[in-house]
Amino acid sequence: MTVQPHATPYSSSARPELTGGRSIGVLLSHGFTGSPFSMKPWGEYLADKGYAVEVPRLPGHGTTWQEMNRTSWADWYGEVSRVYEKLAANHDAVVLGGLSMGGALVLRLAADHPDQVAGVLLVNPAVASDRKDLLAVPVVKYVLPSLGAIGADIKKPGTDEHAYPRTPLKALDTLVKAWKPLRADLGKVTAPVLMFRSVDDHVVDPSSSKIILSTVGSKEANEVLLEDSYHVATIDNDAERIFTESAEFIARVTA
Repeated sequence: MTVQPHATPYSSSARPELTGGRSIGVLLSHGFTGSPFSMKPWGEYLADKGYAVEVPRLPGHGTTWQEMNRTSWADWYGEVSRVYEKLAANHDAVVLGGLSMGGALVLRLAADHPDQVAGVLLVNPAVASDRKDLLAVPVVKYVLPSLGAIGADIKKPGTDEHAYPRTPLKALDTLVKAWKPLRADLGKVTAPVLMFRSVDDHVVDPSSSKIILSTVGSKEANEVLLEDSYHVATIDNDAERIFTESAEFIARVTA
């Protein structure tokens, strides 16, 4: 399957001379039906600060929604786990970051590796939903392969994340089913958490952020409200704030 040009993974090497002599790795995960495109500007900003940055392309993403319908949460988590293990083996500390579903994936990683993750950065993470139509997905997926797109929720004019034009329902069902066990394990997340949440988000409702902040086992879990961005805030009007504040967070939790 041909990978779309915008969807190639991003990778940079650590420059410890810029980070106090320590080699620091950062894993950034994109969201459901998206691609590394939505995370590359953030990754490039952190790379300029001296961090080793990995932005993987999750299986089934950046190609076609039909291919994504043949992948699942297990595939996506397997990829971020692989990248995390590589970073952990080669750097002094690792910080995780994720957008939307990517936020759920890195929370899963942080829960599974509580003594190894230095910090967690979240942008409009999804671990739950108040949408009642999701209850029908386990049945509807056998009748309809897809529904309308959920991507490209961006306030900034002329900006596109190049997400799929359709939402693959079999893949979506695996994501929704992964939320419950993840929520049950959020108490295992002990690393500091910094969450950026858009006040106007047309994809993920506030229930996720409330659950995360009230459930994680972290002594430090803070929320920053974004007033001028929609869901894909990493390439929206508040992107610069995400970049600068996340860089400050990384420097502090890995010092």
